[in-house]
Amino acid sequence: EREESAHLRRDGPQGRLTYKTRRMDITPSLLALQLVTGIALGAVYALLAIGLSLIFGMLTVVNFAHGAFFMVGAFVGLYFLGLTGNFWFSLILTPLVVGALGLVVERFLVRPLYGRGIDYPLLLTFGLSWVLIEAMRVAFGVEGLPSTTPPELRGAVDLGIGPFPKYRLFMIGATAVVVIALWLFLEKTRYGLIVRAGSRDGDICRVLGVDISRVWLMVFGIGCAIAGLSGVLAAPTRAVNPEMGVHVLAESFVVTVVGGMGSLVGAVVAGLLVGVVFAMTSLFAPDLAELSIFVLMALVLLLRPQGLFGKAGLLA
Repeated sequence: EREESAHLRRDGPQGRLTYKTRRMDITPSLLALQLVTGIALGAVYALLAIGLSLIFGMLTVVNFAHGAFFMVGAFVGLYFLGLTGNFWFSLILTPLVVGALGLVVERFLVRPLYGRGIDYPLLLTFGLSWVLIEAMRVAFGVEGLPSTTPPELRGAVDLGIGPFPKYRLFMIGATAVVVIALWLFLEKTRYGLIVRAGSRDGDICRVLGVDISRVWLMVFGIGCAIAGLSGVLAAPTRAVNPEMGVHVLAESFVVTVVGGMGSLVGAVVAGLLVGVVFAMTSLFAPDLAELSIFVLMALVLLLRPQGLFGKAGLLA
């Protein structure tokens, strides 16, 4: 009787009925919709992890400012959207601006630290992230900016399992385009071959006459541009404020570790996996959703310390 009264005080007179009703409301269609929602969320995680893995895999730089570049991309995207009123113009221009910022950072801040150990650029980018956060606070205010879904992408479409937001489908499609374009660049072009060769043996590339410093500059810029793109894509789905990149950075590192440091395939697969795990846990146990992705990371590290697609000894 005491347990029952405690239960009623906690959940109200209809506590047990509400719990049973929630359990009965979980249908196959709802599970399928939640799965697609997880894929859409995982698309953002995948984009973030791709940029992070690209920079680490090619330069062996742990970029702790990656979440800040994501945040800058969201703010720059909203600025251009307010300036032009054109979402598509903002979507194209924002990665170019954030990528250019990445070029400046690599050339004048990160490059002098090459060869000094992995902790030097790590500490530098950690400090840089807070500089960018303060810069956005000064430029746009502590509260941030409001964000809305573009008019042409509002509403929902029927997937046969129920209605699903158009914008989230667009996020999935945009991620697929970026992944395919990056794969074609790395695997099918001469510059992609140079990038892959430079990541494995920079000294041999120098002997062959390749300016490896330009390769690293381009890679860092591309990684930051992808972070900026993921920021502008994610802006309509979350609050845009100077601290938004801090939380995202932790999630992107979880994805990178699960997929394997430096693995682009692992970044995509792990991003989708983490998104699905988060979405499904949110359906059954919302309070444990944040914890679930870290539990996933712990399990992967216990079974395969280098990640799903990573190579052992990469940091050695």
